[in-house]
Amino acid sequence: MAVLSFLSKTTRPARLGFAGAGLLLLGIGGAIVWAQIEGDRGIAPVASTGDFEVNGIDVNTTGKDADEARMTGWRTATRLAWQKLGAQRGPGGVAPALDDGTLLGMVSAVTIEHEEIGPHRYIAKLGVVFDRARAAGYLGLQGGGAQSAPLLVIPLLYQGGVASVFETRTPWQKAWADFHTGESVIDYVRPNGGGADGLLIDAGQVSRRSRNWWRSVLDQYGAEDVVIPIARLSREYPGGPVKGTFTARHGPDNVYLGSFELTADSEDKLPAMLSEAVRKCDALFAQALAEGQLKPDPSLNSGPQIDPKLIAGIVDKMPPPRGAARAAAPGVAVTSGSGPATPTMQVQVQFVSPDAGAVDAAQAALRAIPGVSAVTTSSLALGGVSVVRVSYGGDLEALAAALRAQGWKVTQGSGVLMMRR
Repeated sequence: MAVLSFLSKTTRPARLGFAGAGLLLLGIGGAIVWAQIEGDRGIAPVASTGDFEVNGIDVNTTGKDADEARMTGWRTATRLAWQKLGAQRGPGGVAPALDDGTLLGMVSAVTIEHEEIGPHRYIAKLGVVFDRARAAGYLGLQGGGAQSAPLLVIPLLYQGGVASVFETRTPWQKAWADFHTGESVIDYVRPNGGGADGLLIDAGQVSRRSRNWWRSVLDQYGAEDVVIPIARLSREYPGGPVKGTFTARHGPDNVYLGSFELTADSEDKLPAMLSEAVRKCDALFAQALAEGQLKPDPSLNSGPQIDPKLIAGIVDKMPPPRGAARAAAPGVAVTSGSGPATPTMQVQVQFVSPDAGAVDAAQAALRAIPGVSAVTTSSLALGGVSVVRVSYGGDLEALAAALRAQGWKVTQGSGVLMMRR
């Protein structure tokens, strides 16, 4: 007999180059940031495997003593769970008939949602986890369907007139953290909600359209795109039924995929309703993947579109490189490729970013400069000062001059530029 076990579910501040103002902003900004991330906010996602999990199996069994009644209940739950799994994944929607010994040999764990144990009776709601390697052959499964690209999950909850993601612990976030994603065709990337997650991913993030901003957020979590399951909970009176409206959305443009409604009879039934809502949202995402709607947005990986005339105008206004000036001296021949290549330097560039549009404009201006090979975001701060790291094949003075030619006001420090309009 297999051993049955229980599964418990349980900016860096920008340096402005001005000492006094920098210390003041550091003190105020640091206090604000700390106030936004302090506290026990995170809910770690459960470890997900590819095993098959069947939940919500009700049993009511008896025996000569409590232990026998309990073991009979577990065997009954295993048979019922196998039938339910066969209806979902078996050939023709039917599970092949197997004896108790074979079934118990495929069980890797039993989860207890609720149980009542008497001297001769056992009443419980159980979940059964079948080992995928052993069960797949009986179900006619060889591997699985196509897996999605890594997708960041933003579980957005509306209740009491307030929208929240990771600002506080919410039952919707917990439902997604408890979801076993191993057998889903969606490769979910689930932040735990602690640390800086509340700053990077908030309720306002789903309404932003800036591709640069989204790309910076997705890069933090190793995701290629985003899915947004939204829950709206309403209550008619305290302790009464809880009505939930759930919507599945996808991508930086917040594209609608589907919606449904569920109702919990009371507050204590809310976790079960939310768990069911997570499974339904997963089914909507899986359907969208099968229909080709869940492909990563190509605009997230494309560079900014810069007018070639603007680039040509900037190049014309730039002073010639020092080497070129020397080569232009009388009697000196100009040859290409004969001198050493200009080394690439790393420059920290700071800029005021009141909104996402300002972030896009600053990054686009930097990428448009000849010699800039990469612009990497170090710190994003809407309403504050953002910082990027620029890889530039030239010196600091040339980079500052190129920005001034575009109309930017540039303050130059030791290896640092501050650009502003």
